[in-house]
Parts: sequence; C-alpha cells; structure tokens
Amino acid sequence: MEVQVSIRVPVDPSTAFAVFTDGIGGWWRDYYNAPDATGIRLEPGVGGRLMELEEAGEGFEVGRVTAWEPGRRLVLTWRQADWAADESTEVEVTFAPAEGGTRVALEHRGWDEVSSDPTAGEGYVDGWAELLDWYAVAAAAG
Repeated sequence: MEVQVSIRVPVDPSTAFAVFTDGIGGWWRDYYNAPDATGIRLEPGVGGRLMELEEAGEGFEVGRVTAWEPGRRLVLTWRQADWAADESTEVEVTFAPAEGGTRVALEHRGWDEVSSDPTAGEGYVDGWAELLDWYAVAAAAG
C-alpha cells in the first residue's frame, strides 16, 4: 500500500519547500501521536528530527530526515507511537515547478514494514490531504 496525495501552491519550489519545512509548526495541526502534543518541529538537514512538541518541551520523535534537497525533495522516516520500535514507514515530498507555482506531491510508503498494526495506513490518505490543504493556505499567504 502507498498513500499518494498532491497539491499545487502559488509559490516557487524553493518557497514551497521552505514553508513545508521551516514553517511546519505554523500550518501542521491536529494530527499528533502523543495526546499532550501541541505542535511540531522539523530540524533541517539529513539526520534532522521530526518532533512532536509538548508544553513541557520535546515529545515524540516521529521520524528522521534521510534526504534534504531544498526546493526539490524531502524524505523522512515515519513512525507512530504505538508501533514497535523497529517499525517505520517513509514519507517523500517532492516540489516541482508547475503552471502558476509548484506541484507538491507526497508519497507515504512502506506500510508492509508495520506488522504490529496491519491497518496502520488506513486514514492516511484523508489525513495527508487535510494537512496539505492547511499547508497550501500557509504557502499562499507567504
């Protein structure tokens, strides 16, 4: 199983990448693993962490950046808090020039690696689509 969603945003690929990565704390909401999470942060560069944040500080590490190509591509591992420690999937986000801006395509793959939760991928299409809608509003706002 693979989850694939895409959206067009009215900015160039470099700006689209920056809003997605540096601005993630401003547009990401509601989809958290930890019940006490109040925000999210993505550390730049390969090896950077995608962290859910709690009021007391850092919370759950969702994943690690495995590819960081500003204006072009972002790849990171992904896991949920209730998965086994050795289970993860992969999220790839690409940014390509398109008429009027940038096509942002997200692919979430590797669901066969999550044997502890055979229904783990269910709901991710709708979840990612909603998150990308919030991202698009932020990108359009500059």
